[in-house]
Amino acid sequence: MLLLAPMEGLLDATLRDVLTRTGGVDRCTSEFIRITQTLLPERAFTRVVPELLNGGRTRAGVPVRPQLLGSDPVCVAENAARLATLNPPGIDLNFGCPAKTVNNSRGGAILLDEPWLVHQIVRAVRRAVPAHIPVSAKMRLGYHDGGVAEANALAITEAGADELVIHARTKAHGYKPPAYWERIAEVAQALPAQRPVLIANGEIWTVDDARRCREATGCEHLMVGRGQVADPGLAREIAGQAPVPWAEVLPLLPLFWTQVSARVERRHRAGRLKQWLNSLRRRYPEAQAAFDELRLVHDPATIEAWLARATGVAAAVEAPPAELAQPC
Repeated sequence: MLLLAPMEGLLDATLRDVLTRTGGVDRCTSEFIRITQTLLPERAFTRVVPELLNGGRTRAGVPVRPQLLGSDPVCVAENAARLATLNPPGIDLNFGCPAKTVNNSRGGAILLDEPWLVHQIVRAVRRAVPAHIPVSAKMRLGYHDGGVAEANALAITEAGADELVIHARTKAHGYKPPAYWERIAEVAQALPAQRPVLIANGEIWTVDDARRCREATGCEHLMVGRGQVADPGLAREIAGQAPVPWAEVLPLLPLFWTQVSARVERRHRAGRLKQWLNSLRRRYPEAQAAFDELRLVHDPATIEAWLARATGVAAAVEAPPAELAQPC
């Protein structure tokens, strides 16, 4: 099983739609939905995960599991129960976000300093959600101390989670290489035989990285994030299929732009396209050339003209369905 990671500010419904078209991704996890002291309306969930209005799947048919982030077990559970009425293909819980603003609000990775609270949140959600809806969690090795990984994984296991994704770095490590894959194997050894499905995450950029990660962690299942954004064919290659050439990536750009234009304010649209091209240039020289050409361009009309020249396709070739075209 190859999962597409949640990435706040980058991997949203638009990019999920585009990246799952190339194949190889078995499931996505959404960017987090923040839970405070409010029972959110349904539109708060469908705004972040519009796929919920499409059977919980991208256009390519790939399931999307919404992710909740919060520190109050009761509030998170009540919102999970409401989310469950939308029939998601599972509910994920965030114990890994390293963002300072999130951690300062007692969300994400900072909760790993309190394994008992992590346990309470997962247990409350598992009890609030119907048994047929899987509950999963994503964690880092710790906040500053990676030695708490075993305690948190055990807390999540005993709370009844069905799956556990472990990002093989602490919050303090951020996204700096390396990822400490061997720690995932050590965590697995500390868990009982009846444990959640373990999924390894962190620093998987190539097929060789995936192979070494599996060997180091003992995990067959992987979650890829930045590697898939940079190389839309990565999951497909890991699954043993052919890589995705630039000629197959290029037609995805106007599809991406059309959906960005439907959801994003005009002044931010060019930035979104350049953000993705900036990642793609790690893998494709053609993306580097495109990024260089558009780096100083901010006018959407100029972007659209460039897309038409580069691809031979008008950017409005596929407008999002009404139920998916919700503004940010």
